[in-house]
Amino acid sequence: MTQLFNIICMCLLTIMASCTFNKDDDGWRDLLDMNLSQWRIWQSYQLSNGYRGQAPTDAKGNALPFIGYDKNLYNMVTMEEENGEPVIHMRGVTYGCVISNQSFRNYHLRLQMKFGTQKWEPRLDKAEDSGLLYHSIGEPGVDYWKAWMRSFEFQMMESGTDEGNTGDYWSIAGTRADIRIAPNTNEMPTERTIEATRPFYLYDPQGEWTTVSRAFAPDYNSPNDQWTQIDLICYENQSLHIVNGKVAMALKNLRYVQEGKEIPLTEGKIQLQSESGEVYYKGIQIKEIKEMPAEYLPYFE
Repeated sequence: MTQLFNIICMCLLTIMASCTFNKDDDGWRDLLDMNLSQWRIWQSYQLSNGYRGQAPTDAKGNALPFIGYDKNLYNMVTMEEENGEPVIHMRGVTYGCVISNQSFRNYHLRLQMKFGTQKWEPRLDKAEDSGLLYHSIGEPGVDYWKAWMRSFEFQMMESGTDEGNTGDYWSIAGTRADIRIAPNTNEMPTERTIEATRPFYLYDPQGEWTTVSRAFAPDYNSPNDQWTQIDLICYENQSLHIVNGKVAMALKNLRYVQEGKEIPLTEGKIQLQSESGEVYYKGIQIKEIKEMPAEYLPYFE
């Protein structure tokens, strides 16, 4: 009787796992449904022009608390449907993100994104901006914007601007990576008010491997009203930012700095940013990989 009970339990667990992970024959697992069941909403603040890295304060000058988890203030995140497919509509009124419930290591993540038209302070006069943050650890709110977890950013930027491109790399809260950079590009190509003292480099697949905290990628964006295909491939201490099928950047020796020590960072949760601008995400899928695909190995030589 006990053996029969165990068999039934195993069958039920197998069925539940199949329903939860929804893997197809190629190993792809859906991460998005109309209930946003595999993600959690987190919000920091509704920020204003003039923000310089300090939490907003009340009338007495005391720092305001974060909006926090699961509030969805101002309907920051709503789920919509397009041709029967779930779509995240991120309004962007506040800074924050949706955070995956699960951590991931050694994977290929793919999704599609496009920007809307609404923007809010402090980005009213700036390009639409969002990002895919990976290998996210710790608690959110530890970065300059008091909005995100320590992570690596695969930036997503409105096409046709000089503020950056989709595929750029940004360090979030002390992460570091080695990237091949173009020679003599240690200044930002445009005036920015955000952490403008940090060097900003240009990715060059023929350049020298250099430790950086942010870097510009080529512009492979789709037009702003069209979907852009995003692929992120992570294997051990390497990652690839791929935009519309083109490698925008290769990173290796992924790590973070804490108390002066460098610590490898090869796994973590996924965050999708809300950054004072309207953005849509769909087709979010992930697949475990056993090695870096052979076609991309030359990018790490």
